[in-house]
Amino acid sequence: MPTVRILKMKPEYFRTFVESLDKFGTLYGPVYRNGVLTWDTPESFDDLVFGGEHTMIPIKKLFHPPRFDMFRFDSDGFTPDYSSIEKRVIVGVPPCEIHSLLRLDEVFMEKPVDPYYAKQRENSAIIGYSCLPSENCFCKSTGTDIVEEGFDLFFVDLGEFYLVWVGSSLGHDMVLVHEDYFDDNVTHDDIKKYIAWRKKRDGMFTKSFDFRSMPDLMELSYDSPIWEQFAEKCLSCGQCTMVCPTCNCYNVTDIPDVSDTLSGRRERHWDSCMFVDYSLVAGGHNFRGARADRLKLWYTHKLRAYASEYGKPACVGCGRCVETCPVEINVLTVAEALVTMEVPAR
Repeated sequence: MPTVRILKMKPEYFRTFVESLDKFGTLYGPVYRNGVLTWDTPESFDDLVFGGEHTMIPIKKLFHPPRFDMFRFDSDGFTPDYSSIEKRVIVGVPPCEIHSLLRLDEVFMEKPVDPYYAKQRENSAIIGYSCLPSENCFCKSTGTDIVEEGFDLFFVDLGEFYLVWVGSSLGHDMVLVHEDYFDDNVTHDDIKKYIAWRKKRDGMFTKSFDFRSMPDLMELSYDSPIWEQFAEKCLSCGQCTMVCPTCNCYNVTDIPDVSDTLSGRRERHWDSCMFVDYSLVAGGHNFRGARADRLKLWYTHKLRAYASEYGKPACVGCGRCVETCPVEINVLTVAEALVTMEVPAR
């Protein structure tokens, strides 16, 4: 969706505006639950966390839930279960997370379309919000530090005011609710402040890698001993896949009713290519029983295969894999090893 307008808003209007968005759907945003930042419904505006640290589990949980019922079945057929679908307005979405949804769109919205994902996407408004890089962010390397599509509104916090990108007709409708809060007179001085903010933010990144070289290096290093060396450290815990915004693998399980084995429900839940039984098939054959093969598969997808197919990296540079892996196997350490042909000792 192309941007149609850029407006300005005073900071004192932001709270009231966000609170008014509940007429477009249930508000969701980054909130703390049991000491962990997560995407959930706030009890009040004060619960929302804007522009700071990212959530432990990415926004994919709202569109590709960790666990849900797909349908009920009996001897006469099946009935889809869309009870989890609701009108939602998701606020405070950073650029890398918006990019991750665009990546998931390319997976779930291609024919045959995943109806569960598609229905939730159609019923969700995205209100983006600018952020500053944390210690482990490297989204500038993956070109996902700015966003030009995939949002209804996007707020850039410049301190004295917000610049607000309107990215859809729904976003325009939201602006009309409080049209007096917005000013379309964006001056040259305002633009200079925005450029200065971009320059300051770009200088705050402390981690980076040359993504453009990764597809070739992955291809040339397919049989490199570094994969065995990483495999000796890997725990096959799957944490990297659970926190990755673009990982989308799942499994399904039929759960029969206790009273009638001909009826029951089909449950869908996240799976991980890091798990040893992920590629296990009938007859006990396992196409990727070795940890080195599973690691190679995951990083081939993140650093080469997806970009070859769609022209964009599957990695959005959020840094969650850096923060989460207990043995320091992540996009940055693998990228370093592909360049040096040495697995980092740290």
